Amino acid sequence: MLVSLNWLKKYVDLGDITPEALADKISKTGIEVESIMHIAEQSTNVVVGYVDSCEQHPNADKLNLCQVDVGNEQLQIICGAPNIAQGQKVAVAKPGAVLPGNFKIKKAKLRGVESQGMICSLQELGVEEAYVPKDIADGIFVFPNDVEVGADVASYLNLDDAILELGLTPNRSDALSMLGVAYEVAAILDEPVQLPDVTVPTIEEEVTKHISVSVEALEANPYYGAFLIKDIQVGPSPLWMRNYLMAAGIRPINNVVDITNYVLLEYGQPLHAFDFDKFNSNQVVVRQANEKETIVTLDDQTRNLKPEHLVITNGKEATALAGVMGGANSEVTESTTTVLLEAAYFDGKTVRIVAKDHQLRSESSTRFEKGVDPNRVEKAGLRACQLLAEYANGTVLSGIATFDQLDKSEKQVTITTSRINDRLGTTITDHDISIILERLGFTFEQSGETFVVNIPTRRQDISIFEDMLEEVARIYGYDNLPYTLPKGGQQAGRLSPVQKLKRQVKQYFEGAGLMEAITYSLTTKERAKLLVSPEIKEKAVTPVRLSMPMSEEHSTLRISILPEMLASLSYNVARKQQNLGYYEVGSVFVSEETEVTKQPDEKLRASGAITGKWVTHAWQQEVKEADFFLLKGIVEGLFERLELTATYKQAVIDDMHPGRTAQIIVNNVPVGFIGQVHPRLQKAFDLKDTYVFDLDLDYLFAIHSDEPSFTKIPRYPTVSRDIALVVSEQVAAGAVEETIKAEAGELLHDVHVFDLYQGENLPEGKKSLAFNLLYSNPDRTLTDEEVEASYQAILAAVKSNHDAELRG
Repeated sequence: MLVSLNWLKKYVDLGDITPEALADKISKTGIEVESIMHIAEQSTNVVVGYVDSCEQHPNADKLNLCQVDVGNEQLQIICGAPNIAQGQKVAVAKPGAVLPGNFKIKKAKLRGVESQGMICSLQELGVEEAYVPKDIADGIFVFPNDVEVGADVASYLNLDDAILELGLTPNRSDALSMLGVAYEVAAILDEPVQLPDVTVPTIEEEVTKHISVSVEALEANPYYGAFLIKDIQVGPSPLWMRNYLMAAGIRPINNVVDITNYVLLEYGQPLHAFDFDKFNSNQVVVRQANEKETIVTLDDQTRNLKPEHLVITNGKEATALAGVMGGANSEVTESTTTVLLEAAYFDGKTVRIVAKDHQLRSESSTRFEKGVDPNRVEKAGLRACQLLAEYANGTVLSGIATFDQLDKSEKQVTITTSRINDRLGTTITDHDISIILERLGFTFEQSGETFVVNIPTRRQDISIFEDMLEEVARIYGYDNLPYTLPKGGQQAGRLSPVQKLKRQVKQYFEGAGLMEAITYSLTTKERAKLLVSPEIKEKAVTPVRLSMPMSEEHSTLRISILPEMLASLSYNVARKQQNLGYYEVGSVFVSEETEVTKQPDEKLRASGAITGKWVTHAWQQEVKEADFFLLKGIVEGLFERLELTATYKQAVIDDMHPGRTAQIIVNNVPVGFIGQVHPRLQKAFDLKDTYVFDLDLDYLFAIHSDEPSFTKIPRYPTVSRDIALVVSEQVAAGAVEETIKAEAGELLHDVHVFDLYQGENLPEGKKSLAFNLLYSNPDRTLTDEEVEASYQAILAAVKSNHDAELRG
């Protein structure tokens, strides 16, 4: 909700309070002020000028030479605006003026003729383009004739206004109107609210002689009021009204439409104006739409209706979507002379269905959805009639054609001083509470410390004691509530060992190039069964379903992080983010009960997924696709950080590629898996090749030793030897590596495989594995004989255990 302070001053005396101070007070009483905006930067020396003459520039076809009276002098100004004309009152920046953007106005010569200032458009005065009326978007602004020549333009154009943007919670629908905000601010400042006068001059002719109202959908529309205003003259609305609408973010159109929008913002009650001649009927019928019925709305879109949509009709065809948008067949135009004005109360759920189905969320539908004040519906209609009579020269017929079954009664809530003090820890007196209720504008009956409070219908968020407790607390002042500082021991807070390890794991993954994902712990029933790690699945774990889920999308507790992570990958890939790497450290929820009778166990796991290109160096023409070994390297780096040794065992896991998946084992205990997602599942998520891992952090943290340790920097040179072995395709490189480690002796410092070759010059069914062997001794320099002896022992062992041959 955008609140113009100049507009707010019409209802509440704000005194000398600054916008910043008022925003602070409003925020402290429960409604957050998200921002403070000014209509425009401050301008200086900009006044109203009268164009005495306007002639074509002698040396330019598209420029005009104007003589402009600015009150105490006459200025010669050259203007290129297409709508400049003699007899206009315009905004003039005199020489020495400073416009928004620190744009300084000086005397200058244009095509050989002196110009002593500038005639300004609204944009040049700092008004945003979106709020400038269409008819002057490409030209200068022309004032009405009643403005004073020589006066500062700031007050006429509302340029000195400040706008508070309120971040309203769904329950505070009362603050979706200027009057609602006025009641709030009046309570805060302890000032009275000055309500607008809704006295309407009418003629003796009755509305009911021309129109009748019939409502078939009683629950969806308990009140409908129809007013009739004839002799309307459609034209521009008054300048002050246009200023307030622009401050609220609404572009002015014409006086009829602007008045309905103005009253919408003032009262929080949506209205709609029909061209009565185009309405072509003497009856208004409100009903549910017929199957396959259509309507062309004001935006010239043909809408297909459903039976759950509420429509306003002329007895034959739909003329408006109730509470959302009018129909083009009864639109108010410049030729309109008679207006049928609708002031109605529509059920919020019904309006929301229509707005959602047709993607037509509007200021009107928003207010109906959140709830309007039943006692303001008719008043808003009368206010609009008054303004139409004054600013559109309309003649208002007496009476209202109505259908009325609307409950306008006020709720009652009983509060006691002692109970409020017990809850708040305060010593508020009976007198204090009575003053607070009066400031809020609530009527009440008091008997000692007991108050029976009548809740105004504008405050539909109040129905129980706790609601009134909050009202008393916020007006009393949250800063005035007593408080105590927490007491504890002398020891400062610190992270637990598990918290430290979690942070280290996250830092490692981020350092490795992965981005953290935080996905929902709740997923669908189908996704909950996907990509479950074997050590969890073998326990016959059943996904736990919520008894009352908010939606099927979030109905079941996850037992794997990966399905929702793949969904996140899919979402971003669909938005042109092709190269992604995610990790998440979070809980899964494990229960071995078929029918869950207790809380499931939370297990901490780390999961990750990568897809697309991992390295792209266009200049070096280097591209590295994400693959199994890349992800395996990341996982092995984590084990190295945790000082753990893992082995990898080829495995077949549901939803994973059968030839590119391995189970991860630490200390002979399965702790997760790594591999490529099955192509079928990749296709279901619209992903290309995607690789994932899933680790049991609970177990890894449990066996992790946090003993500080270090390795001395070697003083003596190392010896590196390579060995290439030809083995059967079925022999795993990891098995050969274990044999090498076992037979090489204490001098072997490190071993790793660096090459795999299959093809030409190798027998069918054979492959070549190349290993790098690194020897070192921290106490002395190694001899060739020692290294050679270890090398020969390795050759003998791999020959015996794996039938390996040294590659020639």
